[in-house]
Amino acid sequence: MRDARRPEPATSIGHADVLKIALPITLSNATVPLIGFVDTVVIGQLGQPHLMGGVAVGALVFTMLYWAFGFLRMGTTGLTAQALGAGDGREIAGHLLRALMVAGIGGVLVILLQGPIRVSALWVTGGSPDVVTAATLYFDVRIWAAPAGLVNFALLGWFIGLGRAGTAFLLQLFLNLGNVALAILLVLGMGYGVAGVGVAALIAEYIAAGVGLATALAMARRLGVSAPASDAFDGVRLRRSFAINADITVRTMATFFVLTFFTAQGAAAGDVTLAANALLISMKNIVVYLLDGFAFAVEALVGRAVGAKDRATFRRAVALSTWWAGGFALILSAGLWFVGSAVIEFSAKDGDVQTAARTFLAWAALSPIIGVWCFQLDGIFIGATRTRDMRNMMLLSVAIFFVAWSVLGPAFGNHGLWAAWMVFYVARATTLYTRLGPLERAAFG
Repeated sequence: MRDARRPEPATSIGHADVLKIALPITLSNATVPLIGFVDTVVIGQLGQPHLMGGVAVGALVFTMLYWAFGFLRMGTTGLTAQALGAGDGREIAGHLLRALMVAGIGGVLVILLQGPIRVSALWVTGGSPDVVTAATLYFDVRIWAAPAGLVNFALLGWFIGLGRAGTAFLLQLFLNLGNVALAILLVLGMGYGVAGVGVAALIAEYIAAGVGLATALAMARRLGVSAPASDAFDGVRLRRSFAINADITVRTMATFFVLTFFTAQGAAAGDVTLAANALLISMKNIVVYLLDGFAFAVEALVGRAVGAKDRATFRRAVALSTWWAGGFALILSAGLWFVGSAVIEFSAKDGDVQTAARTFLAWAALSPIIGVWCFQLDGIFIGATRTRDMRNMMLLSVAIFFVAWSVLGPAFGNHGLWAAWMVFYVARATTLYTRLGPLERAAFG
């Protein structure tokens, strides 16, 4: 098991080791929000704000659904990286088996429960009757992609845990660019409107899942790692996985509760504000997802260090990845500020939406430099599988967000809503940082 050996000593960990993982993941992550951005732009060409809002709300529902299963990516990455650091080939394969089993079961349950999910999600997000109609159409088509979407989450986590960033990049690129191309074809080329956006996601997810499964099987054979099928049902291993997954799920849903509230407040302000916020969030997400490449890198490197019980590697991985992430965030914030107006003009044909989006552009531009620190800390805690701290600090940060909004929202409207979101980022970083010392002591003694 050459590739499952313990990592090199800390003295060999340098900038290139961080970038080798971070850059491919950064490029692949950039294509994830690109889907939402292109969908928004494609629908925006139809010149009807309620359709843009409907696609935004529908996409938000699926982001919420998939984020509820975010443990399939995050938990699998941390556990696989630790198994790699410990040189445990059986667990490297076993973690993939368990993740795929949960993904399959979860996807089927989502399809079976699609009615209650749709009704409750659209009730929470709100919007005008026209927005809800468009969002419902999008949801009813895309929901059938749930099993494939969750399998892709599990595969991505496994590849990143192994440090195979190039493989993860190619799989995500195949999925997301295929989705974009199909959306353009079906909406602008064939006139399917909102339904075409949903069909594009459906087709792309299943094709990518098939390609990813074949790639994972071939990789396991090359690495010489395997696990008996019974490992997928091993009680001890499942209990550990479920404990980690439960913490991540609570933490993720708390995050998404804030995002859903943010969207609902925009919807309450009217279709124009909803569409403007949706456009700015799509723009913000593109640059924020770029930063996640460094968070994913620290997940893999920290996980290996924890598995190998190597404190020096842990500290160097944290320092180097955060140094790169901070510098990159500064560049991205500046870039978003300077090109934002041009992007808004290109993306939205409605003049009122353009004006509203420019009014709140500064908040989106601030997001990378303010949020990068909590993204990096998330990666550290995921790699170390210190998920209880992540859960508890996120719940505290949500409470801080609502306190901030209760003061800023009534006083400053949508500006106050965006300001509360920045407070949320700061709260997440501050509270997690207080738990970094206990994490290191628990992992290394």
